Amino acid sequence: MALLPLDPDQLLSTTRAVRKRLDFSRPVPDDLIRECVSVAMQSPSGSNNMTMQFVIVKDPAKRKAIGDVYKQCYSIYQSMDGVYIRSIDKGEADANAQQQRSADSADYLGEHMGDAPALVIACNMGVRADGTPGMMTSSLMGNVLPAMWSFMLAARARGLGTAWTTVHLMMEQQVADILGIPFESVQQVCLSPLAFTKGTDFKAAARPSADSIIHWDQW
Repeated sequence: MALLPLDPDQLLSTTRAVRKRLDFSRPVPDDLIRECVSVAMQSPSGSNNMTMQFVIVKDPAKRKAIGDVYKQCYSIYQSMDGVYIRSIDKGEADANAQQQRSADSADYLGEHMGDAPALVIACNMGVRADGTPGMMTSSLMGNVLPAMWSFMLAARARGLGTAWTTVHLMMEQQVADILGIPFESVQQVCLSPLAFTKGTDFKAAARPSADSIIHWDQW
């Protein structure tokens, strides 16, 4: 399919976490998913190990099972004061209003993750990062995080929406059992719905200025 007419900066600044605007009624063709994965495989990989793996879930029963696990985990997440998105005080009215809108969107996905026509689980294969030194953890995650972000950018360019989530990792073993993922040697890193979006007119979000987060030559 034709790519959306987005220049690089537009693509990077308008690839949003999409939840309420996912079209659950429209299937996502396998070839389109393959295109996104092919683009993702061009991302940097530590020591050129290429240990990233993508589990694509389209089977309705498995999607429902994962959605049920996600719903359980999300309920636990909602009880975490100061961690749950709705409980975070930004200290300013406009920012708090945006935070509540994001919370509404996240809550919606908490109920409907299993309704997405496809789920994408990004994994790292070989060694789990549990308890590893900081350098190794960063290296292991550095194999899969750039690939998943590249997948999301490729999806956006093709009119597809994604949303990076991690709460299912509270029950990672259960999801591994549902999908036959070898838990001891393959670590799940994130879960995203994948669906065509309702419209493609996404905009850049309000963010802090560059100068507010840059530290020149020292902290």
